[in-house]
Amino acid sequence: MTYLWLIVIIVTGITEAVTSAIVSIWFTVGAIFAFLASLIYIDPVWQFMIFIVVSILALIISKPLVKKKLLTRKVPTNADRVIGKIAVVTEKIDNISATGQVKVDKMIWSAKSKNGEIIDEGCTVMVSEIKGVNLIVKNKEEVKCQK
Repeated sequence: MTYLWLIVIIVTGITEAVTSAIVSIWFTVGAIFAFLASLIYIDPVWQFMIFIVVSILALIISKPLVKKKLLTRKVPTNADRVIGKIAVVTEKIDNISATGQVKVDKMIWSAKSKNGEIIDEGCTVMVSEIKGVNLIVKNKEEVKCQK
C-alpha cells in the first residue's frame, strides 16, 4: 500500500500544480497521512479511513480560505472608474431589443437600462454598474433628456 499512497501523492500533487484552481490538494494531504500510516504498518483498511478523514478535514479547514482568498478574488481594471459618472445616450437603450450605447469619458459603451425602461438617444444617464461589457445605467430625476 505504500507505493499506492506515493502514486496518489504524486498524481494529486501534479494535478494541483498544473491547474489554476484548487482541485486536489485535500487528497494530497490525505494521501500523505495514509502514506505515513503505511510506513508504521497500520492495516490498509485503516489507511484508507485515514485518507478519507484527513481529506475531508483538510477540505473543511481550507474551505473558508479558498472561498475568501481565491474565489472572490477580483482583478482590478480601470473600467470601474466610469461608475457614478454621467453618460450621454448615443443609441436608444432598449433591453428587450438588446440595443443601446452611451458615451462616457470620450468612449462608447454598450448599455442597458437598470430598471428596464427605454431611454432615448440624447438623454443623459448615470452609470450604476458594469456587467460584462455593458454599462448598466439609470435615469435620475435631476438628469433630463437633452432633446
